[in-house]
Amino acid sequence: MKHFNRLSPAEAERLALLGEEMGEAQQAIGKILRHGYESRHPGGGPTNRESLEEELGHVRFSIYMMGKAHDVSFTSMLAHKANKAESVKKYLHHQTQEKEASSVPPKEW
Repeated sequence: MKHFNRLSPAEAERLALLGEEMGEAQQAIGKILRHGYESRHPGGGPTNRESLEEELGHVRFSIYMMGKAHDVSFTSMLAHKANKAESVKKYLHHQTQEKEASSVPPKEW
């Protein structure tokens, strides 16, 4: 009997991984908003910035897995990324062209 959502166990697993990693990234963002990038747990450990970098890396890997399995299209995601870059400009109040130009991401972004 097939599941009602017609997902294979592998598809469901990839989605579960993505959801989990996105939740962990959201938690890291919340800690930064409350305590700052350079804060860390009183008992030690990575800074909040380092935790966010780790979790965003995990999200990117999850997205990569989904693309390689053809759950989603890399080409489509890149097109949506470009559209968002253009459409969000009018809503960003604190981002400057100088800052964007000084921190050019690597080619694979």
